[in-house]
Amino acid sequence: MNPVRCGWANPANPRYLAYHDEEWGVPCRDETRLFEMLNLEGAQAGLSWETVLNKRDNYRTAFDNWDAEKIARYDEAKVAQLLANPGIIRNRLKVAAAIANAQAYLKLRDDTGGLAPFLWAYVDGKPLQNARAGLQEVPAKTPLSDRISKDLSKRGFKFVGSTIIYAYMQATGMVNDHCVDCFRHRMLAGR
Repeated sequence: MNPVRCGWANPANPRYLAYHDEEWGVPCRDETRLFEMLNLEGAQAGLSWETVLNKRDNYRTAFDNWDAEKIARYDEAKVAQLLANPGIIRNRLKVAAAIANAQAYLKLRDDTGGLAPFLWAYVDGKPLQNARAGLQEVPAKTPLSDRISKDLSKRGFKFVGSTIIYAYMQATGMVNDHCVDCFRHRMLAGR
């Protein structure tokens, strides 16, 4: 018998199911992954997460395994190469945002130690535990995602609107938004 999952987990896509079952909502403090997910959530704007997830391996290759030091130095030739790459979302603003985000990240790292200490301070170091009965109860954004969005924007990050940031908080485990009947909700509630 299949376990009960959140309604958004597409059972026809094994990559999507694995993402739901093993990654989404798991507290993350790894700097590279936090930087990657921030950029991927921004790349998703206007698209489905499944589209981005299916291209994630291509993104890792195209963006030097999300090495912010390298990305911060991308020039016009590299931008042209990225915009010609069919394995990623070829949107000039989103590519430019990844470069700006790398530059902002390096400054944030110098100022605060990185994304992990910066972000997790907003939730006192532990995930917010929600008890959502269904997808209709999950907000697109919250007052906290509004605050984080504004703070990141002030620091020069791009594609970090409140809705994107709330999705990022869910993905990186700052908030447990698995529905209460989902088998992952109980597993993550005890962390």
